Amino acid sequence: MERGQKKQHEAEILASLPGVGRIVLATLLAEAFDALQRRDYAALRSLTGVAPVTKRSGKSCIVVRRQACHDRLANAMYPWARLAVQHDLRSRSKYPPFEAEVTATVEPLRSVADRLLAVACAMLKTGTTFDPSLAAQKSGC
Repeated sequence: MERGQKKQHEAEILASLPGVGRIVLATLLAEAFDALQRRDYAALRSLTGVAPVTKRSGKSCIVVRRQACHDRLANAMYPWARLAVQHDLRSRSKYPPFEAEVTATVEPLRSVADRLLAVACAMLKTGTTFDPSLAAQKSGC
């Protein structure tokens, strides 16, 4: 397989994920190309800012959003996660019903984005596109 065909194949795989649009896809391919090529889930989590940071002192332990991340990738993750919640039953199940509240926290969206990155890495490793019926079968939905 030629190099150009491999890139196109990866783009088709990523485009099959729920909620991925042109801008999110272009941002992922441009800004996280190396991590996607290596199928490095941990690097993708760190680059996109969905990997939490735990701060501990003698008396407290808090989990906060990763600040040391790529701004464009971090900004692409939240719209992607929000759209995935609207279009994918499995993503919706990870997002609690905050629809009635005006100020929903972003922690559930980070959790959805984290799952989407794990699914993307698994799909890239196997070379398959997203199949919502397969995800529903595995979750028992």
